Amino acid sequence: MKLPESYYISSDVVALSKNLLGKYLFTCIDGLTTGGYIVETEAYNGVIDKASHAYGNRMTGRTKTMFMQGGIAYVYLCYGIHEMFNIVTSVEGQPHAILVRAIQPTEGLDIMLYRRNMLTLKPNITSGPGSVAKALGISRKIDTFSLQGDTIWIEDRGLAFPDKDIAAVPRVGVSYAGEDALLPYRFYVKGNPYVSKPNK
Repeated sequence: MKLPESYYISSDVVALSKNLLGKYLFTCIDGLTTGGYIVETEAYNGVIDKASHAYGNRMTGRTKTMFMQGGIAYVYLCYGIHEMFNIVTSVEGQPHAILVRAIQPTEGLDIMLYRRNMLTLKPNITSGPGSVAKALGISRKIDTFSLQGDTIWIEDRGLAFPDKDIAAVPRVGVSYAGEDALLPYRFYVKGNPYVSKPNK
């Protein structure tokens, strides 16, 4: 069952980021369905979060998607190479977003292997946000797409992880954010092989 639009309107982006672990992310691109369940996320807490694209109420051609009502895709290009898929949350005007960093693939594995130019299934197929987007066929073409549509969506299939199995640690690659770089806003499933940077 698709997560309802109301799910994404929560103003607690950190709690939502943790709750998304175990939810299934799917895409249907060019008629091909791929997906798997989320095992790693990062929360970005809007205008007060120095690691957020929208820090200080910064609205640009890229970040304006973040200011829309929650329940849509925010896709941007990182380092001029990697597409990154984020889930916009909260109400219009409050630019919260959750980066999906890793999934455990369950559907359309042959399609994902082709997109990733891989011959055999290895954890790096969907480990890291750039790999997730490439494997699922996500590009900036679907920026602002509703998660209630038939191109990209998230389902609750009853999979959940107890707190003891979830790590809450600082985010990756946000050292520029000063003290906010230390916030425990990255969540992942302990011991899952698809997690991008498991803390030892």
